[in-house]
Amino acid sequence: MQIKSFEVENIIFGDGRLTFILGPCVVESAQHALFMAQEINDICKHVGVEFVYKSSFDKANRSSIESFRGGGMQEGLEVLAQVKAEIGVPVITDVHETWQVERVAQVADVLQIPAFLCRQTDLLVEAAKSGKAVNVKKGQFLSPWDAKNIVEKLQSAGCEKILLTERGTSFGYNNLVVDLRSFPVMRSFGVPVVFDVTHSLQLPGRLGKATGGQAEYIEPFARAGAACGVDAVFMEVHDDPKNAPSDGPNQLPLNRLEKLLFKLKQIHELIREN
Repeated sequence: MQIKSFEVENIIFGDGRLTFILGPCVVESAQHALFMAQEINDICKHVGVEFVYKSSFDKANRSSIESFRGGGMQEGLEVLAQVKAEIGVPVITDVHETWQVERVAQVADVLQIPAFLCRQTDLLVEAAKSGKAVNVKKGQFLSPWDAKNIVEKLQSAGCEKILLTERGTSFGYNNLVVDLRSFPVMRSFGVPVVFDVTHSLQLPGRLGKATGGQAEYIEPFARAGAACGVDAVFMEVHDDPKNAPSDGPNQLPLNRLEKLLFKLKQIHELIREN
């Protein structure tokens, strides 16, 4: 089946491109978000790739009640709107409940459905009705074949800009694995497929009240995804992962980003040529 490509603020998903979704896990402050967006934007321009800036205004599924979730929807959306206006890049953020969709769609260029909510029909339909592009992360409990139902739900509500994201499948306790078959399987549904590299390297709940991670494997995982022909690569990036308030153990250090993007671009061009 031919992939249905589409544009988001002049950035193309599909059509033989390799696009990136990059940014820190959660909105920490306006100063940090603007710094990260500018740094990532400069790197992407130097490498010659396009990206959408990612950050969550609320991390609603943290391991512990004590975990940092962000400054809330109002503050988070104000920061993301500032990133769009000052840095000039499109943004993507999560929605967790139907009532959030209309408000978030006023700022975000892509609405993201978290993996644990990928089967929530009402949330999918509401996101589809917003008219925005929708990125759904395949749940850790789903096979890639099951994701076809996600696409059909969105399409039934009129959504024409759909992304499906692989972010690993539960494998025993506190571990995830990525089945590389998921990329061609999900692309067979006619939509661009994203590889969420950094969340695939989480160790959920491994630290007791926090999630662990294996950031040392980000580069080989990302290279494997590019070689499999994914349409986009999602990576959470942070300038100081050790002190990040969320998902630090599996975020890519900013100083490793440029070299990796160059390599992924090379792999993608090689695959596309053949």
